[in-house]
Amino acid sequence: MAIKQKLGIKILMVALGALLILIPFIGCAAEKPAPAPAPAPAPAPTPTPEKEPIVFADMQYDTVQVHGRIAAFILENGYGYQTDFIPCDTFSMFIGLERGDMDISMELWVLSAMEAYEKAIASGKVIDLGTNFGDAWEGWLVPTFVIKGDPTRGIEPMAPDLKSVDDLPQYWEVFKDPEEPSKGRFYNGIPGWLCTVSNSRKLKAYGLDEYFTDFISGSDAALVGSMVAAYEKGEPWFGYYYDPTWVLGKLDMTKLEEPVPYDEEVWEATRGCAYPPGRVIVLANVSLLDRAPEVVEFLRTYETTATQNSAFLAYMQEKGASTEEAAIYFLQEYESTWTKWVPSDVAEKVKAALP
Repeated sequence: MAIKQKLGIKILMVALGALLILIPFIGCAAEKPAPAPAPAPAPAPTPTPEKEPIVFADMQYDTVQVHGRIAAFILENGYGYQTDFIPCDTFSMFIGLERGDMDISMELWVLSAMEAYEKAIASGKVIDLGTNFGDAWEGWLVPTFVIKGDPTRGIEPMAPDLKSVDDLPQYWEVFKDPEEPSKGRFYNGIPGWLCTVSNSRKLKAYGLDEYFTDFISGSDAALVGSMVAAYEKGEPWFGYYYDPTWVLGKLDMTKLEEPVPYDEEVWEATRGCAYPPGRVIVLANVSLLDRAPEVVEFLRTYETTATQNSAFLAYMQEKGASTEEAAIYFLQEYESTWTKWVPSDVAEKVKAALP
């Protein structure tokens, strides 16, 4: 029994020893390694501020609508702006620009709205971004073949020395009025046009009312129709019109010189001088300076010519084209003009978007 007890004690002692030896290893196996620190989350990208749409004043005549769509095509495809148009007249255009309902007017004939223009600029809410086209004009003209002839049509010169209104008395018979053959016919504007009254006063100031009848046209279509009909028949025509217009983009007409350049005092007194020069400008709401400076810079460099305007108007008339199609026509035909308005990378985007 004692032997068995001793043996049991030895076995217990061996077991305890083995257990003591294993305890460190068992503890190590039970410990889990500390997890590696999680990587810091990547900073969220700063969102690109959404560009506010650019809203154009859409007055109801072709040139301003075409210019609006030229500018809109460039802004959409070159700068990534959305655009919109609000129909208006000149009066509501000024209100819209001052209130900020509209951002841009691509056309204002300054002399025709000087008081409203000065008031808008003085308000500080509207800015003048410069000239869209500065060579617009109105005056008296004749078909070029009347002076130079046209060999391709078998037309001889009818008034070879006609350059100025001062030369008209010697050539009145060339323009004989079929209803009053003792005088020539001057095709004036239409009732309601301010220029019609001015033309009547000019005839008297130059003493030409003794040589020409003052024929008031019934409508713009009638006035233009008389010019086109005479031109196509190779017959003389003498009258008033203005540029840019589709008809002057289509016909080869010569504007007659006037003996006195535009003089404000003479103009107010008798109209016995040339018409005031036409300056057509771009206006914008002042907020564009801060929210769209690249648009302002683009519009400050936007500039065309009266000849280019007449060309796209003639394209519209001949093709029955819309203002959107006329804008594409301009961008395709006058690449060397509009690519000067924008940086080269913008120009490439616009060209890639053209049909």
